[in-house]
Amino acid sequence: MTATAADPLSNLWPLTTSRNDDGVLCVGGIPLPQIAAAVGTPTYIYDVATLRSAAATFRDAFARHYPKSRVVFAGKAFLSTALIRILREERLGLDVVSGGELFAGLQGGMPAHEISMHGNNKSREELEDAIAAGIGKIVIDNEDEIDLLIELTRDLPAPVPVMLRLNPGVDVHTHKKISTGLADSKFGLPISSGQAAEAVARIVAVPSLKLLGYHAHVGSQLFEADAILAAIDEQLAFAAAMRDAHGVELAHLSPGGGFGIAYLGSDRPMAIESWMRMLGEAIIRGCRQRQLDLPVVTIEPGRAIAGPAGIALYTVGARKVLPGIRTYVSVDGGMADNIRPTLYDAVYSADLVASAQDRPRETVTIAGKFCESGDVLIERIDLPVLAPGDLLALPAVGAYCYAMASNYNFARRPAVVFIEDAVATVVRRRETHADLLGLDVTNVLQLSS
Repeated sequence: MTATAADPLSNLWPLTTSRNDDGVLCVGGIPLPQIAAAVGTPTYIYDVATLRSAAATFRDAFARHYPKSRVVFAGKAFLSTALIRILREERLGLDVVSGGELFAGLQGGMPAHEISMHGNNKSREELEDAIAAGIGKIVIDNEDEIDLLIELTRDLPAPVPVMLRLNPGVDVHTHKKISTGLADSKFGLPISSGQAAEAVARIVAVPSLKLLGYHAHVGSQLFEADAILAAIDEQLAFAAAMRDAHGVELAHLSPGGGFGIAYLGSDRPMAIESWMRMLGEAIIRGCRQRQLDLPVVTIEPGRAIAGPAGIALYTVGARKVLPGIRTYVSVDGGMADNIRPTLYDAVYSADLVASAQDRPRETVTIAGKFCESGDVLIERIDLPVLAPGDLLALPAVGAYCYAMASNYNFARRPAVVFIEDAVATVVRRRETHADLLGLDVTNVLQLSS
């Protein structure tokens, strides 16, 4: 697919994006060349107004359409203590999937009871930390986790609240690597095989565990509601069956997240208001049909909050013209800070930060600087002719880019800058070369014989 340069006033860019009188791209009134001059490139820039707007829209829209609603941010999309403080101010909770994310959440001031923990292979240490912190819910993923929780909670004075992740066997229209609701998935226990029901029977027999309800997540970057609605129906049918079999009342339910965003101007994601209306109606209708009291329902947006708020800022380097084949334009980042094009065939748009007036246009490939042929950020895009030293901005990179960044080729992870009320704040500094060696040691292990 060929991308086109993105209009900075389009839905691809953060809310405060504009071009000033000189035609220079700005966020929150701050020209992006000033950011590049201050902290270098590549740099990830977040518009806090966009973060707050998305968080509040989910929170308020869901409350309008469902009386016992709760919104938590999926920390795997992007996490920093600065973001966690914003989430608390916007009255959102936090979903974590590792001990590191749990530590960040607590350090950032998220109350433990507002944190839930997922993960298909939680370690003993992670579960111990979650229990010690008193988090709101541990979402059980498999039988071995039940065994471990029984051991860890046996002598506690109060039961630990848990949910059970179900695999509803629902297919979705998304990339296979971000589809999680099929029967053949590493996540959750299948309903159809009876394994989920067997897990419920085990959990309710353990006094030190309190089963609150059920969780499911069918996939990410969804533009249609059918799969989530089908999963909700499966969850509620299962909840009613477990009530009848074991007397387990449904107190909490989560259909996960996965709400898609626009990466190209041609993308048409569903409006948040429409998502929330459809979810609320489906849950209310399904509960009435099965004589279930309405549970607290938690949704877990991550990409849909962080993604649209982020811009990646790069400096253009080498050009390579291959007559009759293509023109490569390389930038000073790539797969080490944004692995999504390589991993998921993700497609992005981009635009020149400077004014494009009087520049001719060309179709180019935006390549990264890393030693992999697959290190291509944008396969084909029509842009003003780029020259070494130009700044290039990619929108919609706020989720699953910095969060998946690596030190491949001993690259230093980029700086992260938040912009709010015309103030730019570095919330994560760029790594130094010394940081890259900071974990190198020569500790001789004293091994037992």
